[in-house]
Amino acid sequence: MPEYCVTGGTGFIAGHLVKSLLENGHTVRATVRDPGDEAKVGHLKEFKGARERLRIMKADLMVEGSFDEAVRGVDGVFHTASPVIVPYDDYVRANLIDPCIKGTVNVLKSCARASGVKRVVHTSSCSAIRYRDDVQQVSPLNESHWSDTEYCTCYNLWYAYAKTIAETEAWKLAEQNGIDLVVVNPAFVVGPLLTRQPTSTLLLTLAIVKGSRGEYPNTTVGFVHVHDVVAAHVLAMEDKRASGRLICSSTVAHWSQIIEMLRAKYPQYPFENKCSSQRGDDNPHSVDCGKITELGLPPLKSLEQMFDDFMKSFQDTGYL
Repeated sequence: MPEYCVTGGTGFIAGHLVKSLLENGHTVRATVRDPGDEAKVGHLKEFKGARERLRIMKADLMVEGSFDEAVRGVDGVFHTASPVIVPYDDYVRANLIDPCIKGTVNVLKSCARASGVKRVVHTSSCSAIRYRDDVQQVSPLNESHWSDTEYCTCYNLWYAYAKTIAETEAWKLAEQNGIDLVVVNPAFVVGPLLTRQPTSTLLLTLAIVKGSRGEYPNTTVGFVHVHDVVAAHVLAMEDKRASGRLICSSTVAHWSQIIEMLRAKYPQYPFENKCSSQRGDDNPHSVDCGKITELGLPPLKSLEQMFDDFMKSFQDTGYL
């Protein structure tokens, strides 16, 4: 049974991925910044099989060589670690752009030094695909499309900017070092809470439901269930036919449509009702997921399923 390393083990996708891998009998190394922070890592130890087959290891995206020990001797590496949403302020470079790009470079360099790593699966994003002036003209978007970093800069889309450059660097390093790299490009990930502390994408959605942001994002984006994203990552790692980039996105919708859908079903919550005036992130588009479905990924879950799972988990844990 292959042994895998999952970077950024406290993240939303990573947590669900670690759980799935352990349930399927794998030995897993999960990297985190602080293995002693029980509030952030405690839930990982509760997964079935964790006591026998999970190692939680310290690694820092900003420190070269930090991942050497974690990837040495494993069969494959899932690089999921990346900051997701931080305020667009003076700290954006230190807190989002640098960790995302330098972290990817550092992990890939560690993988290159570890001769036993057979494949690396890098978690990129549809944000590295859909931000461009001609998005409506070229839709449906597929794996050949890339975001324009100048467009991202113009509209302060720093997460997309960072993910685009990080993925570009990953492909360069993979080619230079002979690394078998497969990239998964998920849309906006929704689903049930695993951690004791919600991660940033879940907190954004929670704030919209509770009406505590002041406005909802003026964003038209693909949404996808976290369980589908995990299945896509496992397929990318284990299927020899998997190669290149793999888009994983279900329905594309504007946040106003999501709120309308949820308000009809959960009228007891004070959803945001004002749309942000921010431009650049609201372009209608469609996405072609044909490449990954041809590899055998089951039909992707609907908007209703993913948001019902989200709402139920937040009700069960007392956040709603």
